[in-house]
Amino acid sequence: MPTGSLVHVVVPDAVHDPMRPSGGNAYDRRVCDLLPDAGWRVRGHAVPDAWPRLGAAGRQALARLAPRIPDGALVLVDGLIAEAGAQVLVPLARRARLVVLVHSAPERPAAADVLGAARAVIATSGWVRDQLRHGRPLPPCTVRVAEPGVDPGPVARGTAHGGELLCVGSVAPHKGHDVLLAALAELSRLRWHCRCVGSLDHDVSYATTMCRAARRAGLADRVRFAGPLTGAQLDAAFASADVLVHPARVEGYGMVVTEALARALPVITTAAGGLPDALGTTPDGERAGLLVPPGDATELAGALSAWLTDRGLRGRLRRAARVRRGQLGTWSATVDEIASVLRAAS
Repeated sequence: MPTGSLVHVVVPDAVHDPMRPSGGNAYDRRVCDLLPDAGWRVRGHAVPDAWPRLGAAGRQALARLAPRIPDGALVLVDGLIAEAGAQVLVPLARRARLVVLVHSAPERPAAADVLGAARAVIATSGWVRDQLRHGRPLPPCTVRVAEPGVDPGPVARGTAHGGELLCVGSVAPHKGHDVLLAALAELSRLRWHCRCVGSLDHDVSYATTMCRAARRAGLADRVRFAGPLTGAQLDAAFASADVLVHPARVEGYGMVVTEALARALPVITTAAGGLPDALGTTPDGERAGLLVPPGDATELAGALSAWLTDRGLRGRLRRAARVRRGQLGTWSATVDEIASVLRAAS
């Protein structure tokens, strides 16, 4: 590959909006920032109205963008845009070299047309790769995995009683806040507080319902919906927590899990999607957290109760989290994998 080869990167405009944080947006942003270190010139194209799903304005913007991309150009496009942009991207793939970066299994059948037309597909986890291959005519060699990296963080301080719970993620049905509230309602006699960090605008109706549900359950003074936090504020939230609780119903990878482990913070999460892989194990086979079935408030309540009442369990999980902290991958390794795919597609 000649030094300075050009890649057009098509991403949602939310990538640059701190009030719309997500794992996919953070991933795209780091890739764009680090690809130049791997020898690529990046020409970014931010598509509006593309998060959390590509809307009418985004499809129109994509249609205006496509003619400006030269024949033979290398194009890396985010899967959110590919999922609803088949009418534009399939014709583009006939004259350009299209690579699709997929963060979660597409929900729309038309996405298969884009994936089938692409030179290569990059999945952000092994689970996403397996979902893409299932029922789709994609040769195994066309799907590569580039798991997210993570930035090291300071070890979380924690408390002796273990009751500072942190939930990080947009307040939306797939993140399972309703399951979390139902579980916490069963633990009113135990000592805990829970801070929920994440956008309240992803699904306004659901977020409003969750705030009301917390009040009805008598949890308003113990569950705080803090809205999105970034930078030093998010770092402070991790630093003051005892455990991350991530009750997601589905998750392509779960970058928030590795962000917690980067601070040696144990995790209580579900066995959905790529979450078990993100949580991982130590060389001795120990998990730095607890896994429960997705959507099961009773099982989640049991795991939380065990964490809150068993000091020995907390100690074991904290030690395992410290070990996992040293095993986590880097963003440079992620981008090296993506650069390898781009070179092969050139």
